[in-house]
Amino acid sequence: MESKQQITDANSNELVPANEKAPAPVELELVHLFDKIASVRAFVLDVDGVLTNNDLLVMENGDLLRTMSVRDGQAIKWAIQAGYPVAIITGGKSPGVRKRLTGLGIEEYYSDVLDKWEALQAFMSRTNTLVSEICYMGDDLPDLPVLRKVVLSSCPNDATVEVRDICDYVSPVKGGHGCVRDIIEKVLKVQEKWPEY
Repeated sequence: MESKQQITDANSNELVPANEKAPAPVELELVHLFDKIASVRAFVLDVDGVLTNNDLLVMENGDLLRTMSVRDGQAIKWAIQAGYPVAIITGGKSPGVRKRLTGLGIEEYYSDVLDKWEALQAFMSRTNTLVSEICYMGDDLPDLPVLRKVVLSSCPNDATVEVRDICDYVSPVKGGHGCVRDIIEKVLKVQEKWPEY
């Protein structure tokens, strides 16, 4: 009788038949968040302090310049390609930022927002998404009302203390330096939707 080859499931150390795909390994510090990560169906992001650092370069003509991580942008594109709605909710109002982010494929862009919870409700209504399916990343006090309600709250490691204290996941990465890539990659890997090359 021919014996079946088996491989080890990295999460449980149980044997899995070789012709079946073992679940993606979950990083140890994320095990307690597995159910929350598995529930995510959409990403909602702040801009300043998340997709950018907290610095603004003020030009002589009054223009404000920001920098963004290309890796964050790539992760956003991969999330959209994998079928996740991605939204921006920001208190800022920058045509350049809007152009960059809508150019990545983001269709839900809420700018000049005073009440982020109200904007999130509009996003949920437009995309038929539940609060129990949203991963939100923010960094400052105006993000708190949303962070308290979503299934997976996250922030960069240089977020305010009040934000870090309530978030499910604090990225080891600073705002504007790949923290969005970090959270998107973790969610997509757990859900086995991260691209393979």
